[in-house]
Amino acid sequence: MLAQETLKQIGLVAKESGIPIKTIRYYEELGLLKASDRTEGGFRLFNSNVFARLSFIKRAQSLGLSLLEIKELLDVHDQGDLPCDHIKAKLNDKIAAIAYQIEQLQVLKLELEGLLSGWESVSEIPENTICPIIDPT
Repeated sequence: MLAQETLKQIGLVAKESGIPIKTIRYYEELGLLKASDRTEGGFRLFNSNVFARLSFIKRAQSLGLSLLEIKELLDVHDQGDLPCDHIKAKLNDKIAAIAYQIEQLQVLKLELEGLLSGWESVSEIPENTICPIIDPT
């Protein structure tokens, strides 16, 4: 005979995971989590795998994945497949996006350094100018 798994109410899941009840409800609304049942009073009940899913969600978010991207990965897992290839592709996309952001930030840094290097050379300030360094009209 199999031992029946103990289900935990949403409040206990929130307390043990450190994730607010409101966030857990939101994750359920998005399809990231699924309550196993409800109490007679309507409280959501979760089985023990909810903690692994919450941990995965938080780690994936910390790596820059959106909740929609995380849902896609969990859907692959829920169909019985390992989502590792999907995760690898998503992380490679993130690396490319970060490289592009770094390039854009370097361009902005050069522009800001150029503005600051000319800070002292402003001799005439046209009327209605707020700051001639930013708006040299």
